[in-house]
Amino acid sequence: MRSAAQGGGGVILLSFIVALALTIVPLPDMLELIRPEWMIMVLVYWVMALPQRVGVGIAWILGLLLDVMRDALLGQYAITLALIAFIVIHLHQRLRVFPIWQQALAVSLLVILQYILVFWIKGLTGELPSFWKMLLPAVSTLIFWTPVYLVLRQIRRRYQLS
Repeated sequence: MRSAAQGGGGVILLSFIVALALTIVPLPDMLELIRPEWMIMVLVYWVMALPQRVGVGIAWILGLLLDVMRDALLGQYAITLALIAFIVIHLHQRLRVFPIWQQALAVSLLVILQYILVFWIKGLTGELPSFWKMLLPAVSTLIFWTPVYLVLRQIRRRYQLS
């Protein structure tokens, strides 16, 4: 019989589904500019907390889902989320001991990295990206990291995920 610590994949999957729903829910144009990167926050948390269970492969699949949901060039979000997961896997032991405000800064830098890569890809296809479309989501992600982190940590502890 499997214990809750060995299972819990459904809880992790549900958190990704909620992040995906928050990512695609329609917002007014003004709020759309400051939408936090929910998927990156949830991905970073699970990779940082459980790097043996959530890694580059899951990030790639989540990125493909984002590509389809955002009607983007197939693979553009997949490669950025996989790169973010790779970076977090290699730094997870350091990130885990950072105070929460430093973690928030690190996650914001990862969001900026994602936007730089996505804007580079869009630039290759002829689109002209805006600087504010990169900076504002990074700032809102910085603000929302603490509550997202605390909620996911509480869920992980409640279901004894390891």
